[in-house]
Amino acid sequence: MKNQKIKWGIIGLGNIAHQFAADLLLVEDAELLAVASRDILKAEEFGAKFNAMRMYNSYDLLFEDKEIDIIYIATPHDSHAELSIKALESGKHVLCEKPIALSYKDAERMIEASKKHNKFFMEAFWTRFIPVVQDVLAKVESGIIGEANYIKADFAFIGNDVEGSRLFDKNRGGGALFDIGVYPLFLSYIVFGIPKEIIAKAVHHKNGIDLQTSMILQYESAQSILHSSIVSESDMKALISGTKGRIELNSPWFMADGYSVFKEEQESVYNLPTLGKGYAHEIMECNNCIRNDQIESELWSHQNSLDLSKIVEEIKTQIRLPF
Repeated sequence: MKNQKIKWGIIGLGNIAHQFAADLLLVEDAELLAVASRDILKAEEFGAKFNAMRMYNSYDLLFEDKEIDIIYIATPHDSHAELSIKALESGKHVLCEKPIALSYKDAERMIEASKKHNKFFMEAFWTRFIPVVQDVLAKVESGIIGEANYIKADFAFIGNDVEGSRLFDKNRGGGALFDIGVYPLFLSYIVFGIPKEIIAKAVHHKNGIDLQTSMILQYESAQSILHSSIVSESDMKALISGTKGRIELNSPWFMADGYSVFKEEQESVYNLPTLGKGYAHEIMECNNCIRNDQIESELWSHQNSLDLSKIVEEIKTQIRLPF
């Protein structure tokens, strides 16, 4: 495998999978071998668009394909656990779209399957791997803004509540928290770690999902104020502030192409564009881990996913989500 391309399969051929596949084509040592959808026409159309060699009308056929090294799972949230475990049991490495699962218990089962079958598994938190986030994290750790003590971040847009919309579908894990609230929570976690206390409040849809959720995360000497919404917009900038200055990530911060450091009324601007949309960076990380026989990434580890899942679970309980 050292000299061969890593062969990818994709299941769940929606919007994110289209963006992911476009970025996969930019990664030199990756090849899209196969795609699967329960709708064969969808699989054929997707496969033709992104030069896949094989198109399947069942997920099981893709799991059984001996030549596939790693499967990217981009199905709705409610199926992540079941499909990831099945793929790992089939001897495949797995990149599973975030959120890892709708419950902490399921997240644990997925990690256990990765260890049991000795296969690489990662939650697809692509933002962790983009150049801006890597650089900002290094700057914060170097003490450039003093002791970091405050984060303000949100992810909000106006979704389309129409028949069949996954975003508003209770049965498929829809709502603001699981779809996009995990992003600001992720930022707070990679900077400050696990909070001491969480306060969360939500506005609910008539079917029980959260339309918007606001969260305060309390740490020993820091706080994060976070928000997610599928019924209103925000500027989608992110602020990390400390005792000697602040860092502002360009909007939309989760795929930022640059950031600014403000110190003593001086602004320093840094530009670090992503390759493609930004998914290419997590793809390269997966390929490197597989080549090095790692079952997890050091940048977004199994424990990182479990920690974040536990934080989300606490908020899910507080705002009484029906999952």
